[in-house]
Amino acid sequence: MILYEYPFNERLRTYLRLEQLLRRLGELIARQHPLDHHFALVTIFEIMDVAARADLKSDVLKDIEKHKQQLDSYRGNPSISEAALNAVIEQLDHCFQALNSQTGKSGHALTENDWLMSIRSRVGIPGGTCGFDLPAYYAWQHRPPALRQRALEEWASTLAPLAESIYVLLKLLRDSGVPQKVAAERGQFQQTLPQGRTFQLLRLRIDPALDLIPEISGNRLIVSVRLMRMKDDMRLLSCAEDAAFELTLCA
Repeated sequence: MILYEYPFNERLRTYLRLEQLLRRLGELIARQHPLDHHFALVTIFEIMDVAARADLKSDVLKDIEKHKQQLDSYRGNPSISEAALNAVIEQLDHCFQALNSQTGKSGHALTENDWLMSIRSRVGIPGGTCGFDLPAYYAWQHRPPALRQRALEEWASTLAPLAESIYVLLKLLRDSGVPQKVAAERGQFQQTLPQGRTFQLLRLRIDPALDLIPEISGNRLIVSVRLMRMKDDMRLLSCAEDAAFELTLCA
């Protein structure tokens, strides 16, 4: 099944973008080729750009505090394991303290590294990191893979508190949804959202054998899915057949 996710607000869009970048970074650091490590550095710079948003850190801390208060209200409920509840609250406490103890924005410490910033200033230029532009960086790429990996892990560690917080918040959000099987008639699906609940994320799973691509739109009142099919020339055309998929709304 292919999973598509659609965020209902800008804050969650930022979280999902960061999650994608952080997972990519983990994949690239673990590899050994200099090209992989080049794009690992590029990814670190992209994460720094996203994390530079003025209110991101405060948004994450507020969301952690909100989840803690919600989970605390479940104490004493006989249908909930106290041990599991305590473990999640402890994890949230750890995330809050680690992120809150960081001065400035995530990755800010890296801006004091002139060598890294010289690379960052040129990665946006097509071919801007050639050996004749950045000979020191070119030499670094010829160092043993283990040395490059250690350096990348050290630089990425400045992003770890943000990364852990984002992972935990998204997991809690995704776990809040209940999957349901739905059907699109003639390639179209609409569902009115219940009043009194604010959904943040839509998750859609569809069988790749159907060869269909969902175009999702939504707001606090309604969600709409239009199924499309990609032609050989990569153009998308509306599908006019019935199709089933799995839909999850997370609040």
